[in-house]
Amino acid sequence: MKRNYLLLFFILIFLSLLSGNLTAGVSLVGKIGISFFYKQFSFFQSWWQSSLVCLALMLVVGAILYFIDRSTNGLKRKIVLIACFLIFLTGLYFTFSDFRTDLAHRWLGERFHVGVYLYWIGFGIISLFFALTEKKKIMVNDTETIL
Repeated sequence: MKRNYLLLFFILIFLSLLSGNLTAGVSLVGKIGISFFYKQFSFFQSWWQSSLVCLALMLVVGAILYFIDRSTNGLKRKIVLIACFLIFLTGLYFTFSDFRTDLAHRWLGERFHVGVYLYWIGFGIISLFFALTEKKKIMVNDTETIL
């Protein structure tokens, strides 16, 4: 399959907007907790700030995976990218587990939880994008001189 970075970028923008909107739907108890005790997470109360943070994180992960993709070839490239996908799935599982067991996180509400799950799903999509698409091959003629 041919790579389409523009399509990936639009998917990431859509996921970050959706995730930002959902994480901004923190429950009343969660808003009170963020306002009084966890002020460093106040960006979760505004949908656009949360969306920007999500998009920035996804772009950083995308850039890291792009450089990993460019620096490795063949089977090693696929193994590293699939390992990254498995790491993201593990992160999704531990986030789910934490949201179900930690009382303070349970009080944040289901909308918030789904928004955070979308962060991890976005990371997995980036990893699968690089793992399942082929790198662009550079063709060089033997008779031409590259200066």
